[in-house]
Amino acid sequence: MRKLPELSHRHADHRSYPPGVAYMDGQYLPMHEAKLSVLDYGFLHSDATYDVAHVWEGAFFRLEDHLNRFFRGMDALHMSVPYGKAQVTEILHNCVALSGLRQAYVEFICTRGTSPDFSRDPRQAENRFIAFAIPFGSVASEEQMQHGLHMAVTDVQRIPPGSVDPTVKNYHWLDMVKGLYAAYGRGADTALLVDGNGNISEGPGFNVFAIKDGAAATPDTSVLLGVTRQTVFDICAQMGVPCSARNLAVEDLKKADEVFVTSTAGGVMPVTRIDGQPVGTGRTGPLFNRILAAYWQLHDSGEHRDPVMYPEPAGK
Repeated sequence: MRKLPELSHRHADHRSYPPGVAYMDGQYLPMHEAKLSVLDYGFLHSDATYDVAHVWEGAFFRLEDHLNRFFRGMDALHMSVPYGKAQVTEILHNCVALSGLRQAYVEFICTRGTSPDFSRDPRQAENRFIAFAIPFGSVASEEQMQHGLHMAVTDVQRIPPGSVDPTVKNYHWLDMVKGLYAAYGRGADTALLVDGNGNISEGPGFNVFAIKDGAAATPDTSVLLGVTRQTVFDICAQMGVPCSARNLAVEDLKKADEVFVTSTAGGVMPVTRIDGQPVGTGRTGPLFNRILAAYWQLHDSGEHRDPVMYPEPAGK
């Protein structure tokens, strides 16, 4: 047997994982013990669907919406898990409660799984459910939240809806990754992709909104129907701000007064530069600031808040 070369620092696995708790195969585990088979088609073929919810100040936000989208995604992909919505809710709550995290990023996944004889027939695979809770993460850093993201509009085309339904959350991210590297090459923080007609689509894990003359707009095709995206529609309706889903040309975005992105990972986040040029004044805008404040205020209301029951500290 030939001796293998020494691993570089980049390629060595130092078993460094964020704190948190996972659920796999009927048991709760620390994150570093959660393992996936290399034969799982979720790994080999990106054959999986998932969703991500977040916990803020000890409570889930719009968990029911995330669960509904997750179960719709499984139906669309001919997948199933041995749990109903109530049981998945309990598992997610338990992951957060056991982790002790008051601000958490909570992901739940159904992979195609494996088959005993490695059959290529997806009907022969046993689907697998996985969930985990780790510390809350954001598309934008604290500094970027204050000063805004620098975004590059790339010429990378989003995978067309006729190939992969973008309304079903999936791990087909090579187009997104290609877009990110294109953006990094231009000195930008993140990327936007375009659809088959050259209009704006979405970015890696987020939807985008443009504000012009007091009205907001977001792309209506080749995008995930984000839960945070829907929250912005709700907020705009409450504020009396026109908000529409429509074709959004690249020039519409670049000529906007304000631009922002939305994601469960971070909420509502400002964009102040596109392709090196300032958006509007180059600072976070007044309507964005109102929407941002309203978004976080919703986390304190009972309508979308689902509190986690944490274990009592020892000795109490």
